[in-house]
Formats: sequence, C-alpha cells, structure tokens
Amino acid sequence: MRLGLAVVASAGVARAGPPDPAAARGAPMVGEVVVVARTPLSVPGADSADVPASVAGLTAADIARLGSRNLAEVLLQRIPSVSINSQTGNDFEPDVQFRGFVATPVSGVPEGLAVYQNGVRINEAFGDNVRWDFIPTVAIGQLQVITDNPVFGLNALGGAIELRMQDGFGFHGLQTDLSGGSFGRVEGSAQLGGGSGGAAAYLAVEAAHDDGWRASSHSTIRRLYADVAHKGDRVELHLNVTAADNDFGAAAAAPIQLVRHDPGAVFTTPQSDRNAMAMASLQGRYRLSDRLSLDGQLYVRRLVQHHVDGNATDARACDAEAALLCFGDGSTPANGLDGRQLANPFGAGEILGEIDTNSARTTGYGGAVQLTSTAGLAGLANSFTAGASLDQARTDFRADAELGTIAPNFVVDGGGIFLGASGDPISDGPVRLAARDTYVGAYVLDTLKPASGLAVTAGGRFNWADVDLEDRLGGGLSGHHRYQRFNPVLGATYALGPGLLAYAGYSEANRAPTPLELGCANPMQPCIIDSFLVSDPELKQVVAHTFEAGLRGSLPIAGRAGALRWQLGLYRTLSDHDILDIPSPLNNGFGYFANVGGARRQGLDASLEVEAGRWRVYASYSYVDATYRSAIVLAAPGGDPFADAGGDIAVVPGDHISSVPRQRAKLGLDYDVTPGWTLGGDLLYIGAEYYGWDESNQNPQLPGYVTVGLHTTYRVSSRLEIYGKIENLLDRRYATFGTFFDNASYVGNPAFPDLSDPRTLTPGKPFAAYVGVKLSY
Repeated sequence: MRLGLAVVASAGVARAGPPDPAAARGAPMVGEVVVVARTPLSVPGADSADVPASVAGLTAADIARLGSRNLAEVLLQRIPSVSINSQTGNDFEPDVQFRGFVATPVSGVPEGLAVYQNGVRINEAFGDNVRWDFIPTVAIGQLQVITDNPVFGLNALGGAIELRMQDGFGFHGLQTDLSGGSFGRVEGSAQLGGGSGGAAAYLAVEAAHDDGWRASSHSTIRRLYADVAHKGDRVELHLNVTAADNDFGAAAAAPIQLVRHDPGAVFTTPQSDRNAMAMASLQGRYRLSDRLSLDGQLYVRRLVQHHVDGNATDARACDAEAALLCFGDGSTPANGLDGRQLANPFGAGEILGEIDTNSARTTGYGGAVQLTSTAGLAGLANSFTAGASLDQARTDFRADAELGTIAPNFVVDGGGIFLGASGDPISDGPVRLAARDTYVGAYVLDTLKPASGLAVTAGGRFNWADVDLEDRLGGGLSGHHRYQRFNPVLGATYALGPGLLAYAGYSEANRAPTPLELGCANPMQPCIIDSFLVSDPELKQVVAHTFEAGLRGSLPIAGRAGALRWQLGLYRTLSDHDILDIPSPLNNGFGYFANVGGARRQGLDASLEVEAGRWRVYASYSYVDATYRSAIVLAAPGGDPFADAGGDIAVVPGDHISSVPRQRAKLGLDYDVTPGWTLGGDLLYIGAEYYGWDESNQNPQLPGYVTVGLHTTYRVSSRLEIYGKIENLLDRRYATFGTFFDNASYVGNPAFPDLSDPRTLTPGKPFAAYVGVKLSY
C-alpha cells in the first residue's frame, strides 16, 4: 500500500500470472525510491523527497484490493480529505470533493479540480465537469492526487488527479473478473496484455449493470481501454484508445418526508443520462541524451451526451384568460415553437410540470510538448522542465422543454406541448448554441538541491483561455470572452533526519469561466442550469492562492519486513471571485452563475500506514474549514424558511460554504489469516454539513454518518481467486446531500402526501453484499 506517501513510477504493476504476495497487496519494499508526477507529461516524475506538497496515491494493486470498479469509491476509501456528495442519487455519478473543491459530472456545479488521464486533461470542455463513469478503473496503473502545483493548468484550484493507465510492458497475461450481488448488480472485466522485444499491447474491458436501490436509479456501464506501445533505446511510443457508452437513471434528491417514509422514493421523474465518449491519444518520448528528454502528446476526444429531467414549471393558466397559458406573473404569454401563445389544455386542479431535455456534442483535440533536463547546475543536482500545451473544443448544445402534468407519484407526464421563445425572462424556450474554447498553456519548473537534504522548487504556468459563444437562434447568448494569467509556485523540502522530511510551499492557480457558466450569468434572466442558457454577461476568472506545509516520514519495523509511513500537513487556500450557482428568486428550479467575492478553504490532513507481518493498516483524518470571506446577499433556495421578504439571505464573513463536511476520518485494515486467505474491513466517518445553498448557515445541518464495510479474498490457487464484500454492514440510514425545494404547490393538496418540510435529501446506499471470482492465465 502506498497511500498517503507516494506511488511507484511505472504503470501496469499488476500481472496476470502467478502473483508475488507482496505485489498482490501493493506492499512497497523498505527504502524503495518512490516518485511523484511533476507535470501532466512527467513519466516517471520526481523523487517524493523533492516534492514541497502533500503526496497521496494508489497503484493498480491497491485499487484491485479495494474490489471496486467505481473510481470515486476508491478515492473516498483511501485518499485523505476526499468525500462524496451525490446530487444525482446514482453511485456512478457522484460529486467528488477534495479540500472543499469539487469534480463532478453534474452540469452547473463550479469545478475546482483538474483530472488527467495519460497527460490529457479530461474535464469536459463545455462545463469543466468530470465524468467518472468514463474511466475504466481496472486499467488504471497508478493514481496520484497532486496539490500546490499550477503546472497542471486550469481548474487545479484545489489540486489535480493524475491517472496513468496500464500497458503491455507491465501487465502480462489474461485476467477475468465476474461479480454480482445486491440490487441486481452484475459486473465483469477482462484484461489482456503482454509484449515481445520492444513491442507491447494491452486491452481492458469493463461492463456493469445495476438496477439501483432507489426507483429510477439504474446504471449500465460499458467501457474499454487499449494501448499499443513500442519501446527502444531512445524512443518510447504509446497509442491508446478509451471508449465508453453508459446509461443512468438519476434519482436525485427527494423531499425529506418522502425519504423518511421510503428511502427509495424519488421526486419528479423522468431523470436520466445517456453518455458516450471516444478518445484516442498518442504519447511519445525521445531521449536526446542520458539527462535530456523530449516528451509529446496528441489527442482527439468526442463526447455525446443526452439528459432528460422532469421538473416543476413556471407556466400556468393566465389570470385574465384561463384557456391560455402564461408564465409566473400570470400575464406574460407562454409561447409555442411557432411564436404564438399556447392554449391551456390542462385541468384546473392539475399541477403543471415540464420535461427538460438537453444534448451536447463536443469534439476536442490538442497536444503538448515538454523538455526535461536532469543535468546539474553549477555542480549542484538540478531538474528542469519546460513545456507548452494547446487544447481546443467545439460544442453544439441544444435544449427543449415539453409541458405536462405532475402525477401523484411525481412522474411528469409530457403533453406534447413545447415551449418556444417568449418575452418572459425565465421561460424555457429552445436553445441552440455553438461554443468554441481554446486553452493555451506554457510552463517551467525547476528543482535545485543547493545543500544536502535540501531541495528548492520554483516555476510557474501561463494560462490563456478564449471562449466564443454563438447563439444559433439569434438570442442574447453570443459573446466572446478572453482570460489570461501567470501562476507561480515556490517551495522547498528538507530532510530533518533519516526517514523524516519537512516541506512548505506557495502556489497560485486559476480557472476561467466555462461556456456553460457564461451562458447563464444574468440574474434577471436565470435558467435551468443544466438545460437552458439565456444570456452572456462577463464573469471574472477564479484565482486561488495556496500555502501548504507539513511533515512526512517512514520507519522500518524490525523483524516483520514491514514499515510505518505517516504524513501530517496543513494548508490554506484563499480564492478570489469564486463562482457560485445561485438559485433564482424569480422561479424555483432556475438559477444563474455569479462571482461572489472571496472564500477560504483551510485544514489539516493526517494519514498513517502500517505494514507488518500479516497486518496492513491505514488511517487518516482530515479537517476542512471552508468559509466565505466576503459579505454578500444571495437569493435563497426555494422553500428556505430563513429567506427575507425579498427572497434573499445574507452571508457574512465566516459563514461556511454549504455541502462541505468539516471532518472526515477513514480506517482500513487487512489481515492474512493464511497465506491464501485475507480478511479486511473499513470504517468511514463523514461529518455534518450545511444543506446545499444554505450559505447563511441558519438551517440545521445535514447530520454526519458512519459506515462500516467488510471484505475477504481467498486464493484457491495461483490462478483462481474468490472474493466478497459487504457495504454499510450496520445498514445505517444516512444522506450524502441535501437542499431545499419550493413546496408551495403541494402543501394542502389532497392529491399529494404531506410535503410541508421544504428540505430534500439524497439518501445513502443501504446494506449491500457482493461476491466475485477472478481468474488469471
């Protein structure tokens, strides 16, 4: 296990042949040199003793031992400071938080983490969101979480997650894995790899289906990764392909009174996602000399996604003429696609809703080049890197809204009536938008060792972003936006003694507003954030300033061929012009993006690993204090009982950012009962947090929770392995996310259950059990 300290340099550490017991459990040898990525293209990277920041990572063996094909679950279980919220209510579409910053597939959530796969930034172009379901977990060779390094470009406000995939040089043979269990889940994967001489190939496929434990929360996963490689004395080339075609039901948050009665209940369906992606990339390295190398990369990525969402609507019968449809004020006409006011076919007692659909087709491409020198400087050890990158993408986005009625079971039944353009600022008229974005980066990074045990790192990255929006319907979405900034980094490490290292650093990072945010930034023209865009005012880029310091070390355990590794770190990130998705006071369910001043995210990360004889133990604790530094007035979410007469809430400096738990604690252990039988367990504690969009902190908090899991593996032979795991052993009821909804239309309506409480919850998964078998050839 290498969690919390470092990871090995080479990807593809797992082998399908007869496993080495130490490698099977991911155990490093005492004194082993470990490395950390310095840049997205760095392979192998830098000695961890030279990295002036916290270091956390996992290898393929670590991931395999956790027994999950869900990368977000892997991060949650083993990376300090990571927690998960689930706005979608689907295990495969979570919000991953790290130090109060988020990477999520949900459109409209401001993103603060960059994610790279083989050096390619895979935050999607239109909203910077991260589709965790596209990443074939079984094919990951190593995973690193990198902080305090602006070289990882846009979105690395809280850090970057860097994935190196396996190849045929590291994985040999054929391995198949089949498992199943609760809620109709069936999963399977296969890996095939090998090489001869300087050529190698690797293929991984994964498939899964889960009916979901809540209504309308099914998941179907299909994904693959392939790599063909050549390695010579000076040249190394990798051509790889990633593809996925996935289908989800997104149950989302439901009113708290429904969830208390039935945790599997849902609210306003249908809600579903269909996503397909294909990416091809070419990575190459040329060793100009023993101390000088040139790295390059090219890629192309295609994304097609379709989203269906049943919602409430602002359309209703007109005050003056009930036979016609108007919007919220009762007088603004609701027009159809032909531009004429819609007739009202709905009954007087019916609650109206709408089915919002949107689709996006994105083609992105780009490349990077990097020069690395490890030649000395004035007789001192020195490592210098300089590089540049170019990323471009075009997105064609469209959205439509179909009016219907909300049935007592909260299913929105479409009526075949589609909304067109209207004079109302919150109408859901159709959207046809073309977005083009270009991102250019140039960076340098140098690590000098001026004295024994001391390493000093300095550098920076210049980011340039250009976003162009073209409204195909001639509305107010067209616009051109340009952002640029240089972000520095400076830090040092010092060896205080054998197995003890101190580090400290300062860095800056930025992210430019996305096309999605720029298309929905006018408070007088809000939109359903994941569907409808209406206006194109300017937003400022977000800038983060991070200070980080800590200690880390390791000790051999005499007589047990093991080691103790630990890490303790403090950090503070001050961000300017944070972008927040704000509920609209004009209509519940609508919102807009705005800069909201400054915020501070600070905290502590502590982790400990022990490997001794038959025992392997991991523990971590993280404290995250995420607060606003500016006094701001925000529109309250619909149903918030503390909204003032104007529908606003006042946020003062020191108020906590919602949906960010302050405390996280994790414990995991494995024990080898026999050489072939391992038992293990894990405990996860996530502290209380404020409900989503309760930025004034006046409502009670969403309670924290504890879950306990068990797992076991029995190696029948060197080729056959049987395993099982239990999640939420104690069957605790808990929620991973909560917010509010406008319940005015439901209170007192005899056709619906009691919904007098405006809070909503996304409940966590109940007790679940899975078993599987793994074959290696």
